[in-house]
Amino acid sequence: MTHVANKSPELNKNLLILHFTVFIWGFTGILGKLITITAVNLVWYRVLIALVTLFLYFRFNKQNFKVNRKSFLTLFFTGGLVGAHWILFFQAIKVSTVSVTLVCLSSLTLFTAVFEPFIKRKPISKLEILSGLLIITGIVLIFKFETQYTLGIVLGLLCAAAASLFSIINSNQVKHTHPTIISFYELGGAFFWITLYMLTSGGIKTLQIPSNQDIAYLLVLGTICTSLAYVAGVSVMRELSAFKVALITNLEPVYGIIMAFMFFGDLHTMSMGFWIGAVIILSTIFLFPVVQKQAVRFKQRKAQQA
Repeated sequence: MTHVANKSPELNKNLLILHFTVFIWGFTGILGKLITITAVNLVWYRVLIALVTLFLYFRFNKQNFKVNRKSFLTLFFTGGLVGAHWILFFQAIKVSTVSVTLVCLSSLTLFTAVFEPFIKRKPISKLEILSGLLIITGIVLIFKFETQYTLGIVLGLLCAAAASLFSIINSNQVKHTHPTIISFYELGGAFFWITLYMLTSGGIKTLQIPSNQDIAYLLVLGTICTSLAYVAGVSVMRELSAFKVALITNLEPVYGIIMAFMFFGDLHTMSMGFWIGAVIILSTIFLFPVVQKQAVRFKQRKAQQA
């Protein structure tokens, strides 16, 4: 009993940190819409700023950030998934809307429910799969009624798949490596792979110089919404499962869509199908913890009766 009592405040603290982090992530969609340069250029600058910020943090605190070869390679290649996730995210926003992209990102739950058991070699949870399928149903409804955003929806789903994979990897890495160090090497990997892509595709020759306004937005995006939020998002995985993090991350559409309405009036362009789909997705997110708790209690009662 003492062990549970000690763990509970830590769990609540991590949940609070995660909710705050998700709120910050919800704002990245707004910045993505406001910044005028292409998605690849935007992510390149974003990662560069975040990487420099973390490097200065290590130097200022005189913190050792060396890792062994195996950890370096794992984090470096995971950075490729991080970079792909962000490029797909911002490209989806630019070809559709902030609201559509954020709702599609909610498929993160289903991807995690499927991927995590295979990667961690644990039993598949029927409740997690059901939750993921309900979220996919919501996305199908949005897809059906918002056909003008087909490309944005596809990019949003791919973005969610990439996020699911690197979140599961990070939930393993954070057990033996500090979250700030994980973030630094993954962002370094992301910067390398994005730069390599730009070099091979000729994109480096057409690298856009951001305007003064874009620079201001990029600084906010790179420091607060990336280096700070990314470290916080990784740190909570010491106590929370990848699925639980994915589930709470689905609140990003709530924050993002509200902010999109405040900044762009996106809500006026959405059909009834969009809203039915969005309600299914958000209802699943809020009801999952309640149903999960009831399922645990039912199993405990059944065990006692046996």
